Amino acid sequence: MLMATALTGCGGGDAASNASVPVESAMSAQAALGEKIFADTSLSASGRQACASCHSQANANAPENSLAAQLGGPLLDRQGQRVAPSLRYLSFNTGFQIAPDGSPGGGFFWDGRASSLQAQASGPLLAANEMANASAADVVDKLSRAAYADEFKRVFGADIFTRPYDALARLTLALQQYQREDADFRPFSSKYDEFLRGKVALSDAELRGLALFNSPSKGNCQACHPSAKASDGSFPLFTDFSYDNLGVPRNTALAQNDSPAFFDLGLCARADLAARTDLCGAFKVPTLRNVALRHVYFHNGRFATLKDALTFYVQRDTNPEKWYPLNPDGSVKKFDDLPAQYVANVNTTEVPYTRRKGDPPFLTDAEVDDVIAFLRALSDGYVR
Repeated sequence: MLMATALTGCGGGDAASNASVPVESAMSAQAALGEKIFADTSLSASGRQACASCHSQANANAPENSLAAQLGGPLLDRQGQRVAPSLRYLSFNTGFQIAPDGSPGGGFFWDGRASSLQAQASGPLLAANEMANASAADVVDKLSRAAYADEFKRVFGADIFTRPYDALARLTLALQQYQREDADFRPFSSKYDEFLRGKVALSDAELRGLALFNSPSKGNCQACHPSAKASDGSFPLFTDFSYDNLGVPRNTALAQNDSPAFFDLGLCARADLAARTDLCGAFKVPTLRNVALRHVYFHNGRFATLKDALTFYVQRDTNPEKWYPLNPDGSVKKFDDLPAQYVANVNTTEVPYTRRKGDPPFLTDAEVDDVIAFLRALSDGYVR
């Protein structure tokens, strides 16, 4: 494998939304260990789940299935809470931060609670509905019996397994280094990247889609998903690392939603942000690179096709009856996955969310198809 070295409303993220293309070189010993750990199912309570199980390289380091949340636990029968994100291009992210104007940005996971790739890596290892280890000692006991245990000791010290918390920290460090150094996690190999390099032309549909994507009066996608190269020539990451509240409909496929009293509140569900009720319902803006390869969309996996996800964006307010249930009186129960007191947090001030019921949407069906054509050009692995 190869190492890569890298020279609410949207806009709250301070992390750079562009990045240089990776330069290939050999991975470090830590990263090489991380590659083995990433694929090791023996580190889970079930013995059948690894990082790669939910973050398959064959699908841009995202799930290959269409589950709204992945199954984990000792018997692989416990449903997760949110969609498993792609790990591609996450190495360009930064830790969570609050800007002077109060807007959040950065962080890892949908709610930004992890400060780094290393911190993020420990979450699945210990989560009861994921790899389901009971403790750091439980993880390290499995690690000490892995085929690469001697290699781990050579890299981190002969006595490393006698210090479980230290060993777990080294394990997650190795996973971080693997994701930072292996160019497969940020290949910049899409058709659009080749277009930016001047090596290929986009099709007419892709060019129309790009224009609609960038237009502040049409798709306005670039407001959260910058698409242009920076002045230094670095390539766009298609996220500004900000947070937004889109009022995504409730997903009944999630077991947690069986209780009508449960709501996934995103940022304000964090203990350290509980007082920021204005952030209730806000989730991190993901990259749109490889978005056409996903099988479910949004934090709760409510939509199974890119066409439905984009149509929701532009028809959420013009045709709410398509997306939300009805109240007993026949009115639409809009924004049904939020408690009533937080409905005002939903983004209704930016295009394409400023239309009213019965208005024409900002994008026609044909224009949505053009945007999808452009988004398909963001998939890695383009071959001329």
